[in-house]
Amino acid sequence: MGTSVTERVFWNDPYLTALDARVVAVAGNDVMLDRTILFAFSGGQESDCGTIAGNPVLEARKLGNEILYTLPEDHGLRVGDSVALVLDWPRRYRLMRLHFAAELVLELVTQALPGVPKIGAHIAEDKARIDFEWPQSVTPLLPQITAQATAIIEANRPIVSAFSDPARGLRYWEVEGLARVPCGGTHLRTTGEVGAIALKRRNVGKGKERIEILLAGPDR
Repeated sequence: MGTSVTERVFWNDPYLTALDARVVAVAGNDVMLDRTILFAFSGGQESDCGTIAGNPVLEARKLGNEILYTLPEDHGLRVGDSVALVLDWPRRYRLMRLHFAAELVLELVTQALPGVPKIGAHIAEDKARIDFEWPQSVTPLLPQITAQATAIIEANRPIVSAFSDPARGLRYWEVEGLARVPCGGTHLRTTGEVGAIALKRRNVGKGKERIEILLAGPDR
């Protein structure tokens, strides 16, 4: 669908909710834009919802360095068209809050259980989850992890998000003194934006432990 690399504006400004862009390729229901604010599923974080030229985005997916958006059959867009993108901000903000909450819990669990393998993760609008390979219940650990995470959130510390390797599109987030973690998702400016969280343990099979992360405070 062409050789252009989509500019991911959501990296530079994850709080931007509207953007003008240009269509650079069309293949049936799929369109490619020169730049975008609509994140496509990656690293366990679900895709954004929104519209392109008033058309609802039915699916967003990565294809190499590009992002393809599937629109309804009657979208009528052509290469060269200028289009307005609108982001479903309430959904995105919940995803950002849950994403960082999950990253924070993951970091604290790996500090408490050195060498524990992470075997899965998913960040949705209603909750996030992290799966670990571990032979016993992590339930006794949850009060400690919740208290540590809450202290970091309430301290409202800055979250830095930047490129580690611009040429390869590799990014990271960092909270000074806590961790620097490779991640290409969308990130909050401060830990305090997460708000109150609650953790639940699920058993998902022998030798596997799941921690679910939920937002316990009000939407913002």
